[in-house]
Amino acid sequence: MIKYRIKTLVLSIIFASFWSIPVHAQADVEAGAKMFRRCFSCHMVGADAFNRTGPHLNNLFGRAAGSVEGFKYSDDMVRAASGGLMWDVENLDAFIENPKELVSRTKMRFKGIKDPEDRANLMAYLRQFSDNPANIPEAEPTFPARDPDVDPAVLAIKGDPEYGAYLSGECATCHQVDGGDDGIPSIVGWMQEDFVTALQAYKSEHRSHPVMQLMAKRLSNEEIAALAAYFETVE
Repeated sequence: MIKYRIKTLVLSIIFASFWSIPVHAQADVEAGAKMFRRCFSCHMVGADAFNRTGPHLNNLFGRAAGSVEGFKYSDDMVRAASGGLMWDVENLDAFIENPKELVSRTKMRFKGIKDPEDRANLMAYLRQFSDNPANIPEAEPTFPARDPDVDPAVLAIKGDPEYGAYLSGECATCHQVDGGDDGIPSIVGWMQEDFVTALQAYKSEHRSHPVMQLMAKRLSNEEIAALAAYFETVE
C-alpha cells in the first residue's frame, strides 16, 4: 500500500512537470476512440455505461482496482486491489500492454496493446470519462519507459518438472500446494506461460512485492521454467 501511495505521489510530480507539453506532442483522442473499438465487446464508457463481460470504465483514472460495484472480479484482481493497486497512468499502461503481467489470472482475455502510442491514445480517450483526476497529461514521457514483453525465447524454455519439484520447497513455505487459495494465492495448475510471465514481472519489478522480487531475481530463466513445469502438473 505504501509503495502504491509513493508511486502516486511521484507520478503527480511528474504530471505537474509535463503540464506545459506542446500540443503536437499530446496523444490523439480521436485515434484513441478508434482503439476503444477493440475494447467495446467487453467494456462500456459514457453516460449509459454498465458492466458487461468487463466493468464499465467511467472514472477509471484514480480508481482503486476491483472497485466497480456489481462486478465480480477474479480472486487475483481482488488480491491486487487489497494490496493497494490503483489505476494510475503507469499501472494502466502496464495492464493494457499485457494484462497478465500485472494480474496473473485476470478475467480479461486480451493479449494487450504493444504499441506505446496506441496505449497513450486509448488512455487519452478514456480519461475524458474520469472526473478525478480529469487532466492527466497523456504524452510521453509522462510515465517511465517499460521493458518489453517477456522474450519469446524465455517463454519457450522447456522446464524440467523434476528439477522444479526440487526447487519448489521454498515456494511451498508460503504458497499452498494442495490447491488452497486462502490469503496467499495457490500456484498449482497454472499454465506455464502465465507462471513464467508472473515471475519475470517480479524479476523486472513490474510487479510490486519486495519478497517476490527478491525471490524471482535469485532464479535463472531455466529455474523459473522448471518451477512452471512442475507446478502445472501438481494436482
